[in-house]
Amino acid sequence: MSDETRDRPVSGYFDGKQHRFPVRVYFEDTDLSGIVYHANYLRFMERARSDMLRLAGVDQRARMEAGEGAYAVVDLAIKYRAPAKLDDNLVVLSHVTGVRAASCAIHQRVMRGRDILTQGDVTAALLAANGRPKRQPREWIDAFKRLEMGD
Repeated sequence: MSDETRDRPVSGYFDGKQHRFPVRVYFEDTDLSGIVYHANYLRFMERARSDMLRLAGVDQRARMEAGEGAYAVVDLAIKYRAPAKLDDNLVVLSHVTGVRAASCAIHQRVMRGRDILTQGDVTAALLAANGRPKRQPREWIDAFKRLEMGD
């Protein structure tokens, strides 16, 4: 294995249609009570979604650099069920639940073992430079449809 391969960040992996993204809780993720600060679950979920899209073949960076738009979260519903703590090993499970012309819906769960700590439903829309929704490229829609599963 080359240094370049070894030095790449972990991107998680697909288990069927579900993306699995491992996360460890660091001190910086916690508040003074020693539990994960509520907004950091959104960070964990964002990283998992970004890597899921990358592994599915959605090259957001190339589109953005070409001035062809970028994804933005347009809807988010989140439920906190139990706290994560320092040094916990977590996994963020993500799967596509819906695809439309300009958006994609993704359900995510932050798990510690078999316990659901946090779960959320996110809708991300592709926006043009002017901030208006823009139709996703056909290859992205096809990639999402291959990953789509009921919730």
